Amino acid sequence: MFQFFVDKSQISEENCEVFITGADVNHICHVLRMKPGEQFYVNDGSACGKYLCAMKSATEDRVTCEILQKISETSELPCEIVLYQGLPKADKMELIIQKAVELGVSRIVPVAMKHCVVKLDEKKAQSKINRWQSIAEAAAKQSKRDRIPEIGQVMSLKEALKEAAGFEVSLMPYENASGMEFTRKLLSEVKPGQRIAVFIGPEGGLDDGEVAMALERGTQPITLGRRILRTETAGLAVLAMLVYVLEA
Repeated sequence: MFQFFVDKSQISEENCEVFITGADVNHICHVLRMKPGEQFYVNDGSACGKYLCAMKSATEDRVTCEILQKISETSELPCEIVLYQGLPKADKMELIIQKAVELGVSRIVPVAMKHCVVKLDEKKAQSKINRWQSIAEAAAKQSKRDRIPEIGQVMSLKEALKEAAGFEVSLMPYENASGMEFTRKLLSEVKPGQRIAVFIGPEGGLDDGEVAMALERGTQPITLGRRILRTETAGLAVLAMLVYVLEA
């Protein structure tokens, strides 16, 4: 069943109605060709704001829906997970965002690191972030998320580590780290309600100085096994492990 996101102001529980506006109107009417009576989910982007609705009527700029049921269950993980992703080449970031959103990430922050090949100026960065945010929204709709993860502004590693300093858990997969038992121990100790930071290096890997700086600031280098994972694989592997630990 399809899902659409709206602002809280577009929901009237008193009148049992929801109004959908913007680009989703065209998608509902002209792409999906929905008719009155067809059902879908509407979400206001909060953990308790999901509704089963039925289409009532449509104009060129608005779809009016009837609220059939408020959904009490949430699809969100019980932890806030922020993925600090070293800027990758080409369209790899789009894949990372799509799959990370499906796996339950709360926020994704592009990070400029020493071995990043990609360098974004301010104008390019904003254009990319807008594109990445639309991918996050599409992935959130597809995976029936209750919120749309935010794509943050590009940060330096130093800025990212400072932002994550107050997190209860901070992990950095590193190819020279060893001891899978240590990784298992850290993951097994993760508890609902904690904030988790995951730092992933770019294609060129993490510089030893970057790892040392992260360790000084409380981020734990961990291994993900004996195989070297690509940048687009490493973060998703950590997220999948966290889902296994956290999902009820």
